[in-house]
Amino acid sequence: IRSKELSVELRDRIVSRHRSGEGYQNISAALTVPKNTVESIILKWKKFGTTKTFPKAVRPAKLSNQGRRALVREVTNNPMVTLTELQSSSVEMGEPSKRTAISAALHQSGLYGRLARRKPLLSKSQIGSLLDICQKASKGLPDNEKQDSLV
Repeated sequence: IRSKELSVELRDRIVSRHRSGEGYQNISAALTVPKNTVESIILKWKKFGTTKTFPKAVRPAKLSNQGRRALVREVTNNPMVTLTELQSSSVEMGEPSKRTAISAALHQSGLYGRLARRKPLLSKSQIGSLLDICQKASKGLPDNEKQDSLV
């Protein structure tokens, strides 16, 4: 569990006590801060000359975890959904994002190939008519050739 960061005033007090010659152990006991924290604050002050917190070095994610989970849930419930439909649903959720961002989020979750399924080559009526033709053709054949012709 991460703890809250220390206030700037407390960090400045740690540095000022260090500059006056006080040791790490005494500073941590006086200010009730762990010794490792005192060490890291002083090391940072020596390296960068400041006790301010720096901004994150990581680019923020386009989709929040909640939005990503909602997209994954929607895709698992309906695998035929397209990226544009997912994009419109993400706008409805209040997280507008590009199709590429949605695709990347789904890829990270292990879901690939969000394309609509192709139409089958034969319709049901065509399959039925082909079966009729095969059955009519097999009536005139001897029994041993019927099995070969249907295979």
